[in-house]
Amino acid sequence: MTPPRVAGRRRRTTVPAAPAITSRSWKQPSEHQVQGMASDVVLDLGWGRLVFGQTFGDLEGIVAALRAEESGRRDICIYPRDPHVLVGLAPDELFIDPSYTYRLDLHRYRPRSELIRDVFVRTVTSAAEMAEINEIYALNGMVLGDPATMWRNHRTRAFTYLVAEDSRTGRIVGTVTGVDHELAFGDPEGGTSLWCLAVHAQDAPPGTGEALVRVLAERYVARGRAYLDLSVMHDNEGAILLYRKLGFARVAAVCVKRKNPINTPLFASRPPGLEDLNPYALIIAEEALRRGIRVEVTDAESGELRLSLGGRTVLTVESLSEYTSAVALTRCDDKRLTRRVMQRAGVRVARGAVAAEGDLGDASALLRECGEVVVKPARGEQGRGITVGVSDDAGLARAVDLALQFCPDVLVEELVQGDDLRVVVIDRDVVAAAVRRPAEVVGDGRRPVEELIRSTSRRRERATGGESRIPLDDTTAEVIADAGYAMDDVPPSGERVRVRRTANLHTGGTIEDVTDRLHPTIAEAAVRAAAALGIPVTGLDFLVPDVEGPDYVFIEANERPGLANHEPQPTAERFVDLLFPESRRR
Repeated sequence: MTPPRVAGRRRRTTVPAAPAITSRSWKQPSEHQVQGMASDVVLDLGWGRLVFGQTFGDLEGIVAALRAEESGRRDICIYPRDPHVLVGLAPDELFIDPSYTYRLDLHRYRPRSELIRDVFVRTVTSAAEMAEINEIYALNGMVLGDPATMWRNHRTRAFTYLVAEDSRTGRIVGTVTGVDHELAFGDPEGGTSLWCLAVHAQDAPPGTGEALVRVLAERYVARGRAYLDLSVMHDNEGAILLYRKLGFARVAAVCVKRKNPINTPLFASRPPGLEDLNPYALIIAEEALRRGIRVEVTDAESGELRLSLGGRTVLTVESLSEYTSAVALTRCDDKRLTRRVMQRAGVRVARGAVAAEGDLGDASALLRECGEVVVKPARGEQGRGITVGVSDDAGLARAVDLALQFCPDVLVEELVQGDDLRVVVIDRDVVAAAVRRPAEVVGDGRRPVEELIRSTSRRRERATGGESRIPLDDTTAEVIADAGYAMDDVPPSGERVRVRRTANLHTGGTIEDVTDRLHPTIAEAAVRAAAALGIPVTGLDFLVPDVEGPDYVFIEANERPGLANHEPQPTAERFVDLLFPESRRR
């Protein structure tokens, strides 16, 4: 006889009588639990391998698998049984990752009632998009994957690579990877896992990460899978809040990793004050620690570090070190002197004149000759006091008055059209090149310009540790007016509105890596400029009509370039190579 059905208590799936083997890593599974499951499962994801601990018959096999980790990769053992015993077998080589494992019961998952605006999540459609995924990994400081391996994985149903597009611009702004355990190795639990959730912190619309997680979960719900697991660092509060919001709950599974240079910050003690450094000093400290170089934070506010290896010590302030002489510093600091050094070295510079309070004769003559000029303090940084696009005498007088607030000497230069190119030269070698673009906002058809600026600025500020923000000042209002908008106007969806004239990162500018596209003539000019200045590390600014062409005009040199702005190029690595060549990776 069929028992009566109790209203409102229909159960969709059978609740297992015993805990799942992946939720209690120390419990030895019975034979019927592992029947049909492959053994000693290791999956290559391109950035490292996933070692599924529950598929190994003995812990020595896991140790051997992790010992096979390749240089520059990050292998992860998930679901190991008796992880404390596993680490005890090789305590000098392995450690328990300081992360949490969260699980989403897919049978209880509920979709969002409304779509997340401006985000379209889809499956990767070409091998070329794997390179775009790597760019997002680089922006988030993650280990890069091998595109060929990732594409090969994606062509099987065991792996799912999703990307998020900004529907206003069509740009890829986020990514996530899923692994179907049942298809990969016959997992009797019907589990899946989420890896490498990453979004473009500055450009991704709000909710991009949530959209990626939801779409991946819904894909696995459609396949009838039981749960979705993920690993998240214990101090990643923002991500943990998102996962809890979506219904994830903590389970007892842990991850074990190998003690390699990439993982050093996870298992080695960190110097006091490291957490107070800005991104430009922190990237150097992290690279030094990875090499076993002692790091002492001597002044966190300025980014000053004392780096020691063997019996030798070097002081640095971000990318400025004791190796930069006072003479080289002076040549970069005074833009008038910099111009003269460049002219003697045969590096092309823009036409220029000097202005002073009450004496605009030469500057006015240059303005009449060129039509438009740039006015800047002869000394200064971070774009302060610069006015771009001065076209009349009244504007020239105002721009000079502004520049005089920052320096008693003012330089006026011809306005040269082209992209703002930064080239980083370290030890007479071009390490990175990037095009910098002025801050802009993207219309969504709903919010006014001022609100778009505030929202974009908050994202830039979070992404750069407070280093980049868009000012809401008179200059911003003037640029917006030149674009035909007022602060309370609502731009159409997808419309890009420039809000600053200069491409300085401190005023919200963005940066695009073009190292592989840089024309040899520009690269040679950059190396020649650094040599003429006599400086070991510098960021050289050019205006170029095309980075792949030979034409350029030199603008200025920075004696302390921000190395954190140029990922995935190895700027910090080359800087530490310069300071401690004996620590160079062979």
